[in-house]
Amino acid sequence: MCSGRVDLAHLFRAFSNGMDGVFIGGCRLKECNYVTHGNYHALNLVLLSKRIMEFIGLNPDRLRIEFMSSGEGNLFARVVDEFVETVKNTGPIGISEGINPETLRLNLKALTRLIPYLRLVESERLRGHFETLEQFKAFYASAEFERLFKELIADRLTISQIMTLLKEKSLSTGEISEMLGLSPSDISKHLRSSARQGLVRYEEDEKRFALAGVE
Repeated sequence: MCSGRVDLAHLFRAFSNGMDGVFIGGCRLKECNYVTHGNYHALNLVLLSKRIMEFIGLNPDRLRIEFMSSGEGNLFARVVDEFVETVKNTGPIGISEGINPETLRLNLKALTRLIPYLRLVESERLRGHFETLEQFKAFYASAEFERLFKELIADRLTISQIMTLLKEKSLSTGEISEMLGLSPSDISKHLRSSARQGLVRYEEDEKRFALAGVE
């Protein structure tokens, strides 16, 4: 299967199912067996996914992509062994990052709900058109990418996380802040915006927020 068939849903479904690491192997860049050059798409997707993982508190080293030819069996074996060792040293997903299992489950659920939007953003605004691995990495480490990430993804993902938490039960600003590892002022900003849109309501007696229309 072409590595270009890899989708965000595949990657984060694996993590949602408790996998501690995901490895993707593709043809060498500029040596794609298909006219689509899907390995460039896979590289773009992996670098974006690593930044998303950082945002929700997961170690990006849990995801790796490598490019090699079908005749490089020794290289494949060495790279896979290295990755397995990296994952073992990193430890169980969530636990080694200090994330409560329930919080991790809800964060990944919130991320999954946002995947259709993320696909669109990746395709239209964040798909790099570079020639080398170094150029891709430079773009994803740049201030320009970070600006685009904050503008297009960060707030959307935070709101999705908040909505997912409130779907489980009503919560205070402080409780949401603690669960997501964000400042109370940032959470308050998103809650006010969501309340104006009619997505959440404030329960005065309980001093908590709940999803609008949920009793």
